[in-house]
Amino acid sequence: MNYFEVIVLAIIEGITEYLPVSSTGHLIIASSFYGIAEDDFTKLFTIVIQLGGILAVMALYWKRFFQSVDFYLKLFVAFLPAVFFGLLLNNYIDGWLESPIIVAITLILGGLILLKVDDWFKSNEIIDLNQPYQHTEIGYATALKIGFFQCLAMIPGTSRSGASIIGGMTQKLNRRTAAEFSFFLAVPTMFGATSKKLYDYYNAGFILSDDQVNYLLLGNIISFVVALLAIKFFIDYLSKNGFKLFGYYRIVLGVALLLIHYFVMPLTVV
Repeated sequence: MNYFEVIVLAIIEGITEYLPVSSTGHLIIASSFYGIAEDDFTKLFTIVIQLGGILAVMALYWKRFFQSVDFYLKLFVAFLPAVFFGLLLNNYIDGWLESPIIVAITLILGGLILLKVDDWFKSNEIIDLNQPYQHTEIGYATALKIGFFQCLAMIPGTSRSGASIIGGMTQKLNRRTAAEFSFFLAVPTMFGATSKKLYDYYNAGFILSDDQVNYLLLGNIISFVVALLAIKFFIDYLSKNGFKLFGYYRIVLGVALLLIHYFVMPLTVV
């Protein structure tokens, strides 16, 4: 990995982390293009730079994190399924993270779902598009169900934000409320994933070089700045326009990947 690749991957992470297009899928595609997808440090890097995204959410919504203890308890409940399935499927996930073909297929399937989501949940009442998120709208049972939906994102290309937002909408939440809860849920989820990856890296005997430490610092700074802009764009766009644009984008990208694999050059697969 070099500084140019660090910058490209960090920008991709910042843009895609909170959009329903799969940040992991895009990072796999980009790192495969550069021929570094199977490198152990690349796998660590793509997880750790999510910290920048965490800080972006906390910077934009810092007042929400002082609402009440109940707010944190609901996030904890929603986070539990990711802990369980993450530990259970850890070895499989590491293998999936090297397969652009899995990404392509799930991008297409997820895109088809996004094309219909607005129709499926059009009865969800949106009283005021500018109404702020209220954690009291979400009960513990709803939080847990959203957490289970989030686990679908363990399959690369699915999209953590997309899965959890749709999970919220199945519980009668409007798009804005579901999206903002998804942002908040990303904080413990991504912090947990980052901590687990760093521990595994250390436990396996890897030692970060000075360059690698610099790569991680720079990657987090870039992903933080870009994520700030992406979140502001997404919450406004989603509230007013829905998911269809993201659905079309996923389908086009997924089909393009398959065409490249079968007719131009084979992509790296496990």
